[in-house]
Amino acid sequence: MKAPVRLGLYGLVLVAVFAVAAFTAHAVVPEDTVRAWAEESAEGGHAAGGEHTGGQAMTDDDAHAGHEAGGAASPGLGLEQDGYRLTGVTAPAEAGEAGELALTVTGPDGSPVTDYEPEHEKELHLIVVRSDGQHFRHVHPERDEDGTWSIPWEWEAAGSYRVFTDFVPGGAEEGLTLSTTVQVAGDVAPAPAKGAVTETEVDGYTVSVAGDLVAGESSELTMTVTREGEPVTALEPYLGAFGHLVALRDGDLAYLHVHPHGDAPEPGETSGPEIVFEANAPTEGRYLLYLDFQVDGQVHTAPLVLDTATAGEAPAKSTPAQDETTQHGSTQDETEHEEGSGHEHG
Repeated sequence: MKAPVRLGLYGLVLVAVFAVAAFTAHAVVPEDTVRAWAEESAEGGHAAGGEHTGGQAMTDDDAHAGHEAGGAASPGLGLEQDGYRLTGVTAPAEAGEAGELALTVTGPDGSPVTDYEPEHEKELHLIVVRSDGQHFRHVHPERDEDGTWSIPWEWEAAGSYRVFTDFVPGGAEEGLTLSTTVQVAGDVAPAPAKGAVTETEVDGYTVSVAGDLVAGESSELTMTVTREGEPVTALEPYLGAFGHLVALRDGDLAYLHVHPHGDAPEPGETSGPEIVFEANAPTEGRYLLYLDFQVDGQVHTAPLVLDTATAGEAPAKSTPAQDETTQHGSTQDETEHEEGSGHEHG
């Protein structure tokens, strides 16, 4: 057979092969499915390329949180939301090393945000807690003209820490909570919560919580502060209320939105012994509560633990004796509250 004829037949065979392959691909994998795979792949690659924390690589949790940021089933676990992004997070690499914790929030245009709406009397609330719920801190860093937030910092213990930023961008209708993970080198001795803690002692005060935390519903929680068996009625305004409550889901530390009841107190007004909050638990499980309250100008932080209850059923509650040894698995003096100057309270 002549060469031109052989080449022509070969070309026809190739055309036939490609035609069959194309038909088979569309029969086995629909075009819509292929397009969905491509979109998922693009999203996954973006999430995995998230922030680093001053040379400390993010964990898989952060990559997962970045993927969730756009539609977040778990509140407060994303680096990005509505175009706002937590960037440039740096902190000391080891426990006991004095340094600075710094971060920047960028806006939808990619520039550092310098316009904030004060919420609870502060432009930005920084919440830091280890993955087991220990070493909780609620602080208020200072912002420079370039939009970088910073505060003097030293880690008390090694481990994986979740860093939350809670803020309201200028002109926004509601606040955002962005977070990332920072790894602190050293030997880690985890001490997770072992059960419910409904009463605890902190700096001579007894703090108890009453109320059922029901998943998927708005739940009313009442905090009561006493001292030596007597009700404390000298609670002072702090962050625009007589108490400030942070609630985190045990395990992934999803951030709950908690609101105090009542109007904002007037300067010089006092209250107590009860502080009422409205909490929304997204799922069933165990939740870590951290109550900040102020007496005589001193801020104290009381850690508590609640398990969700089925509507109409009360969860199992611990006894005061159990509380003394199971406050998030450790002692209550591991919680801290600091202002932007680095001064500690409680």
